[in-house]
This record gives sequence, C-alpha cells and structure tokens, in this order.
Amino acid sequence: MFSRDNWKEIFQTIQKNKLRTFLSGFTVALGIFIFVVLFGFGNGLINTFDEFFGDDATNVFFVFPGRTTKPYKGYKANRQIEFENSDLADIEKNFPMFLEYTTPRISRSSLVKYKNESNNYSNRAVGPAHQYAEKTIMMKGRYINEADVTNRTKYAVIGRLVERDLFGSDNSIGNYIDIGGSAFMVIGVFQDEGGDNEERTIYIPYTTRQLIEKNTDKIDQIIVGFRPEIGYVGAMAFDRSLTRFIKDKKNISPDDESGIFIRNIADQLKQNQQFARVLQIIVAFVAFGTIIAGIIGISNIMVFVVKERTKELGIRKALGATPKSVISTILLESVFITTISGFIGMILGIALLGSLGDTLKDYFITNPFINLTMAISATIVLILFGALAGYLPAKRAADIKPIVALRDE
Repeated sequence: MFSRDNWKEIFQTIQKNKLRTFLSGFTVALGIFIFVVLFGFGNGLINTFDEFFGDDATNVFFVFPGRTTKPYKGYKANRQIEFENSDLADIEKNFPMFLEYTTPRISRSSLVKYKNESNNYSNRAVGPAHQYAEKTIMMKGRYINEADVTNRTKYAVIGRLVERDLFGSDNSIGNYIDIGGSAFMVIGVFQDEGGDNEERTIYIPYTTRQLIEKNTDKIDQIIVGFRPEIGYVGAMAFDRSLTRFIKDKKNISPDDESGIFIRNIADQLKQNQQFARVLQIIVAFVAFGTIIAGIIGISNIMVFVVKERTKELGIRKALGATPKSVISTILLESVFITTISGFIGMILGIALLGSLGDTLKDYFITNPFINLTMAISATIVLILFGALAGYLPAKRAADIKPIVALRDE
C-alpha cells in the first residue's frame, strides 16, 4: 500500500515538472481521444446503412421487367418483358411457403389540383400490402384495402407534404383532388421516414390506374414480401427459385441476365452491413494504432524520467530504499498520470461524438457513438500498458547499484 509521503512526493514531482507531465498526459489523452472518435465514426457509418435500409421493409424483393438479350424458344432477342395481374396470382400460388404478401406497383407522375393549388406529384398505383413494404405510417384515415382494389374505387392516400402543399391547415379527408384529370377522394394521409420525396407521393388502387389506362392489366413491377423466419439463406434460395419461375413463365433464357431484375433488399442490406463492419475494423485498427503510439510515447517519456532521476534513485538506495519502493514511486506516478489523462481523453471523445448527431450525415456518418464499455475497456488497456511503460525503466533503475547511479552524468 502506498504511503502519504509517496503521494506527496508524486505531486511535488508533477508540480516541478509541469511540461513533462503535460506532454505525458497529452500523449495519453490524445491517443484515447482519437480511438473513441474513430471507433464512434465506424458505428456512425453502420447507423447510416441501417437508416438507409430502415425506411422500407428488408424482407422484400423488387421484381422489374427488362429486355431480353438472347433468343429463346422461338422468341427473338431484344424483347420487352411485361408483367400482368396474372403474374401476381401465379407467384402466390407457387410459393406459399415463402410468401408473406405480394403487391404490384405502377408509377406515374401527374399534375394534382385542389381548388387554386396545384403541383406535380409522384403517384403509385398499388395494392393494400404495399403499406408493409414501404412501412407507411397512417396519420389520418386509412390505407387502400382489398375492397378498393376489387371495386376500382377512385380513392387516394396522400403524403403529409401533399396535404400541407394543397390543403394548408384544412383537413383533406373526404375532399376531392384532381389527379391527371380524374377526381379522387382523399381517404387517408400518411407519413414516411424516407423523407420529403416519399411524403410527396400519392397512392391509389392499382386496378383504378389500369382502368384509367384503357382497362389494361399491365403492371410496372412486383413487390414480393417473404416470411422473415426463412432467414438470409432461405431468402437467397427464394430469390433463385423466383428468378427461374419468372424466366420460365416469360420464356426468358436462363442465361439471360437482362430479361428480369430482382432487387433483393435482404442481400443488399447484408452486403452493406458487411462492408460497413469491414470499414469499422479498419478504423478500429487505425484507432488502436494511435493507442500504441501513445504507449510508445509514455514509454519514451518514462525512460527519460528515470534517466533524469538516476542520481536521486542512487541516493535513495544508498540511504536504504528497497528496489520495491523505488519501483512503486515511479510506477505510481506513471499510473496516476496515465489514468487521469486517459479518462479525460475518453470523456472528451464521448462528448464530441454526442455533440455531432447527424451533422456528418453528408459524409455517411449518422449519430456516431461508442459503447461505454468499449471506451472504458480501451482506457483501462492504455492504463495497464502505461503502467508497464513505467515499470520497465523503473525496474532497470532499481537494479542499478548506488555507486554506479551516483556516478551517472
């Protein structure tokens, strides 16, 4: 156990050597500060990817028709593939073990009017399940239902910003808006975490859009929601099976990569998360490098400290000081400076991360943070190595004979 005299001596030494103490502490604080900030930036990068994919459901496929590049079964190349309502029914019939829902999407842009207000908005003709794919949050009224699809109703669900633009402070529910020359009654208002573009969108029943467009049964794309419990491996197997099924149904060569496109959100999410974690590992490696640099700095400073105090330590030993007491005096000083400086650097790093929020969002870093346990663990590691950095030169000094130490220049 250290005595009061030891602590008094340590504080006196620190006071006499303010510059040396500052440099030692600054090296430690800077090392842990950089580690905390860089590691937090790595977590902020992961947050960005999670937020990017968090706006929509991740257990979905977006299936797009393409144009063939190879002849197949008597069909020429450069054939435009089209999806129809029957494709939805066939997918539901053939993949019940994988499916949670399906919904078509027909995207258009139209001039929308209400009284004296007008603007161009994106409008999507969809089915009821589209709400789950987009994670649409209803603020007022209701979403499109099966009855609307069956009866081809002229009902519209508008985004929060559409209501604000056209209706101002008025209630939109029950009022009629003109969408591209057709009157639709507003039955609901939604909000979407995807941002302003998503909230300036209008949803209508897809059968109504088909009726307006000369009673066609064509659809732009198919959204397929699979059961989350099948997991990533099951999702990839479903992806391959669905691709084969649609290619066979549409007479597309199995080797033709352009006939259809399937955007697998689960696969994209996993790939981007893996990429973000690889970047985080690289960032963590650089951050640990700064800690090592700090440790080396402490070690160099402690070697200088011991060298500077060689004669003093020789006198102590000549007066009866034991090697243990010599080591403890130097070691305690090293640990004290390292501990105080390390926690100061850690607190400053955490405070900086907390103040950033989403200010670095343009650089793909959102709400950077570091787990408190990780920050404390890194600081403790630095303290332990700081102790080791002080112990090694102190041990060498304690082993020097008094007469040799007194002769040191």
